[in-house]
Parts: sequence; C-alpha cells; structure tokens
Amino acid sequence: MPFHPPESRAVPDLPCASRRDENVAPLILTELNPLLVVDSMTDDSQPLDLITFGTLRELCPKCQRHGLNLVLRQSSVRIAHLFCADCASCYDAQYPDGAPALCI
Repeated sequence: MPFHPPESRAVPDLPCASRRDENVAPLILTELNPLLVVDSMTDDSQPLDLITFGTLRELCPKCQRHGLNLVLRQSSVRIAHLFCADCASCYDAQYPDGAPALCI
C-alpha cells in the first residue's frame, strides 16, 4: 500500500528546541502494522492521502531522521498514531507510566 507524503494542517512548525520541555519524559513508542492502522485501498496504485497534525519531538526509531507526525482517526485511518513519512512506519505512544498518549 503506497503512502503519499502526509499533508499537514497544523500551525507552522517552530524549531524543535523552542518547543521541547526538558522536564518531560520521552514517549514510549511501539511500532504498529500499517495494514491494521490504515484501511487498505482496493487500488494499490493510488497513493493514500493522510492529514497530519504537526511534527512531534519524537524521532522515528527506525530511520532517526525526522520528527514523527500525529495522525488522528480519519475516513481511512482506524487508529490515531504517529507516522514517519520517510520510512512509512506507524507507532503507538504511551507515557512512561503506561498511560496511552494518543487517546482523548
């Protein structure tokens, strides 16, 4: 299933250093199977458009290049998750105490 680079509908990004609170513990990331997170399309030649809501401080554990994007539930997205546009990996996030970080 091809992924189209996500479109962002967030406020303009600020440099990560100005947003980071050094007293906040890092999130615990667990990789998710993209096929369970996003509805597969019937035509694999069409890219999947995802709307993202900003770049987080957490880097992708796989590629370590860019901050992960927050993807909330949408018509084709079953589970809110963090998404890496470089390697198309999906992650769930928890606080160090085990509480889910991506639920309301």
